[in-house]
Amino acid sequence: MESKRNQICNDEDILSTLEKRAGLNLFNHDLVEYQGFWYPDMAVVTRTLSAQRQFQAQSSDVFLCSAPKTGTTWLKALSFAIVSRTTVVDDGSTAANPFHSKLPHGCLPLLEISVTNRDPNNPLIATHLPFSSLPESVSGCRIVYVCRDPKDTFVSMYHFLAKLATSRNMEPVHLDKAFELFCNGESFYGPYWDHVLGYWNASLEQPDRILFLKYEEMMEDACFYTKKLAEFMGYGFTLEEEKKGMVEKIVEMCSFENLRNLEVNKDGKVGKNGPWEMKNNLFFREGRIRDWENHLTPDMAKHMDFITHSKLSGSDLNLLYHKK
Repeated sequence: MESKRNQICNDEDILSTLEKRAGLNLFNHDLVEYQGFWYPDMAVVTRTLSAQRQFQAQSSDVFLCSAPKTGTTWLKALSFAIVSRTTVVDDGSTAANPFHSKLPHGCLPLLEISVTNRDPNNPLIATHLPFSSLPESVSGCRIVYVCRDPKDTFVSMYHFLAKLATSRNMEPVHLDKAFELFCNGESFYGPYWDHVLGYWNASLEQPDRILFLKYEEMMEDACFYTKKLAEFMGYGFTLEEEKKGMVEKIVEMCSFENLRNLEVNKDGKVGKNGPWEMKNNLFFREGRIRDWENHLTPDMAKHMDFITHSKLSGSDLNLLYHKK
């Protein structure tokens, strides 16, 4: 009992020293810096600290990791459909398909928010945590990480936050200011480049345990990467399933257009009656590659590309997508 009280006191001491800063974030909350990254608010940092101390991963767990707005929704949908395909796809009924009643985000827990609500029959756990902040117990589990060209990541994040602000009768951050904050690393779970590099370097050291994916490559060959994802997670498709078109069915079911047009994603909400409540349709805007060309000036794009080259120098990682 005494040790628990001491731990609580130690945690409070840690939290009281963390820097806060107004940055590019949800609901106009101040960002909080913890272990080199900016978190959405103090509540998320507190839950992260608790997960680091108490969460015990199972060897069968698969962690879906990403920085925000890099293809998270799609990765969750594909992964959940793969591991649940006997009911989600084979059953064929709307009632058996969770995608018709909730957002893909609602199909699996988020480590730093709702991991206590996990389904013991579902091995998938999502997180936006940087690699260096994952609980120690995750070290033996498989990890899937998805990243995206920083310019499209920023544009997607900006529009998401702008629409969210408008829905709450708040003034959105101007594009120029949002761009400056993102480039300075002052966005939730930023700096973005550091987030990506953490998982990239870890994937080079442990390729059998960490699958590093790029959103653009997945978009160009969704069936190939769906099969690769399934095999990596331990849910590979049988030859019979492939002959019956199971891979194609999952890709179609989880496509941007299909998910966006589901009734639940037109009118439904996630996090109902809570501080994080928001409309499901906020998660479906464009989903296209190189959408940044419609929103960033040539100088803005050049500046961000310069940052990307500088940050990734010597890593052999290329985040910039070029048309083929």
